[in-house]
Amino acid sequence: MTTLQFIGAAGTVTGSMHLLEVKGKKILLDCGLYQGKRKEAYEINKSFEYFHPSEIDIVILSHAHIDHAGNLPNLVKQGFRGNIYCTFATKDLATLMLQDSAHIQEKDVEFVNKKRKKQGKNLFEPLYTQEDVVETIRMFIGVNYHHPKEILPGVEMTFYDAGHILGSAVTYLKIKDGKNTIQLGFSGDLGRPNMPIIRDPEIIPDVDYLICESTYGGRFHDDFDTSEAKMVEVLKNAIKRRAKIIAPAFSVGRTQEIVFLLNQIFDKGLVERIPIYVDSPLSTNATQVFRLHPECFDFETSRFLVKEKDPFGFNKLTYITDAEDSKELNSMHGPMMIISASGMAESGRILHHLANNVQNPNNIVLMTGYCAENTLGRRIIEKFPDIKIFGEEYNVTAEIVTFNSLSAHADSDELMDYVKQLDSKKMRKMFLVHGDPDQQEKFRTRLGETGFSSVEIPAKGQKYTL
Repeated sequence: MTTLQFIGAAGTVTGSMHLLEVKGKKILLDCGLYQGKRKEAYEINKSFEYFHPSEIDIVILSHAHIDHAGNLPNLVKQGFRGNIYCTFATKDLATLMLQDSAHIQEKDVEFVNKKRKKQGKNLFEPLYTQEDVVETIRMFIGVNYHHPKEILPGVEMTFYDAGHILGSAVTYLKIKDGKNTIQLGFSGDLGRPNMPIIRDPEIIPDVDYLICESTYGGRFHDDFDTSEAKMVEVLKNAIKRRAKIIAPAFSVGRTQEIVFLLNQIFDKGLVERIPIYVDSPLSTNATQVFRLHPECFDFETSRFLVKEKDPFGFNKLTYITDAEDSKELNSMHGPMMIISASGMAESGRILHHLANNVQNPNNIVLMTGYCAENTLGRRIIEKFPDIKIFGEEYNVTAEIVTFNSLSAHADSDELMDYVKQLDSKKMRKMFLVHGDPDQQEKFRTRLGETGFSSVEIPAKGQKYTL
């Protein structure tokens, strides 16, 4: 018997984790960190409610983002000893991102514990350490796109490009269960067609069951082509006001897209060049990984490289890794842009830049990506008048500018275009995950109108027999 249980990203957009059981063997699809209110997130992440980590035989990792890969070291810390399968680019990126995640946890806990110790409160511990990450990295096995691999007896896995970030994969599983063969697809996070740098999402073979993300199941993005004009406007306003632009951005994917876009704008002479700082050791290292994987690039970026240009480096762009250099940015004057992680403004150096600049009405906070509910980034996007950073309250007077044209997630139309390439008559059931409930309901309605008659929105912990 083959069963599928939904543990994370069920009715929410974070903490991706699904448990597939085949003939007594347990396969985990993703092992992501839940992101939200700190205390609640810590409690959810530290324990694995529906299984013990030592019971898991294999992990299949769709991509390197922390909400899909971030709890792997905790899984290993608590007893997992199997293989972690992913693409080669994901292996390289996840190595960096997990090390960075552990480092940030250790530093954040150290920072908060200084106050708690003075107040006589119990001290916090990080979810996992860099030593746990080292153990986790040893378990990664890279697999190329389009190369079928038997990961268990009777279970064959093939990766297809998801077009979301470098190395992201849609997983196609062919499962022999007795006399039956079950074909299962797992979208991971689906990207958008016609975006810069990486290739468009690839369609998988027809499946009996599809686990499909639904982040923007009921929303629509602006075309990427509008990004250039919007960014030019932001830059011109910053130059006029001698402002600082503070841009929270995911270290993998979003940072490189912003840099690529700025490079094009400055190359075309659309606006005066201003100093750009990528202030994140992870972003700097991740950009080096991008340079190592041209096989993931689309035609435009490949052609750019052939011309011996670096799409991730240009005049007046500075990558910062040293903490002291990061602190010096606080005393510098605009116009300038600081791109820093994390994209949801939940941790890392971006918190210090927001704390130092968000109360200045002259400055601009540029939000370019999805932020989950209860994150600091969501509160900024929703223009809360006051926000808390490291327990201190700040009045938000800086201008808030939000882009949705840079989103790495497919919108409602793009999701529909993808799934409509699959045979709706063959598909027995589609499961919608990784979406807020309202977005999932809107997408389910659209799917029903298009001929997908059996679409489920699983609750956390819900199990199905395939």
